[in-house]
Amino acid sequence: MTVPRERVRTRIWREEAEPDNAFATRSALCHGYDVYGEMLGRARWVEMLFLLFRGEAPAPAGAALLDDLALALANPGPRDPSVHAAMCAGTGGSTAAASLMAALAVGAGRQGGAREVFHAMQLWQRCGTDLALWVLALQERGEAVAGIWPDGDHPAGFDAHAQRMAALALQTLVHLAASPASRRLAWLAGQRPALEAAAMAPLAMTGVAAAALADLGFTPEQGEMLYLLLRLPGAAAHALEQRALGPKQFPFFELDLLNDPLAEVAT
Repeated sequence: MTVPRERVRTRIWREEAEPDNAFATRSALCHGYDVYGEMLGRARWVEMLFLLFRGEAPAPAGAALLDDLALALANPGPRDPSVHAAMCAGTGGSTAAASLMAALAVGAGRQGGAREVFHAMQLWQRCGTDLALWVLALQERGEAVAGIWPDGDHPAGFDAHAQRMAALALQTLVHLAASPASRRLAWLAGQRPALEAAAMAPLAMTGVAAAALADLGFTPEQGEMLYLLLRLPGAAAHALEQRALGPKQFPFFELDLLNDPLAEVAT
């Protein structure tokens, strides 16, 4: 009796097993490219990322743009909630996986997280580089949609809690907008004052990232995933550092309590 083999259905990856070990791979092709025979030693990491998600090799300008975006997003810094979550896990002695999962969970949402990038990229799909459409979209306050995500309280890609665009986000926008692969980024840089006026909020790093990922041809779903991935290195490094420093040197934020629980118990 012949037992039928289960097959994984994927257009991304094709591999052959070793003749004497079905669990070991002899060769691997990613969208037709021989990863270990041709790409290893020649291609860059961001080119592999692009190939995995887009199914084709990037043009040099596209690879350079993704490389610059990856550098800008690599470490959001300890002020970022996702990095702080990873530091909390690290100082508590959690495993490496738990530290990264903490960063992913906190950095996944609609308040400066990957889901905000998703919605900002949907705006690019809807509005393109039509300023009138953007103004209408940014002034809308859509109805709540049932789902796992809380309702957004500000236009995606903008910072509702700031008075002006953060310096690092602005530096990133100016640099990326000069790329030969930039179309939406260059338009965004030129129309930023009008867009910020319509949104009643300054442009955020999520908005810059969304424009860059849209310029590179990624879908909102792909952009959301990449934004999560590209921000993990900083979270990992800070978690390891905080684990070594220990809880006594962890930067717990002070809270100004309106009521003192100990005083209430005493009375």
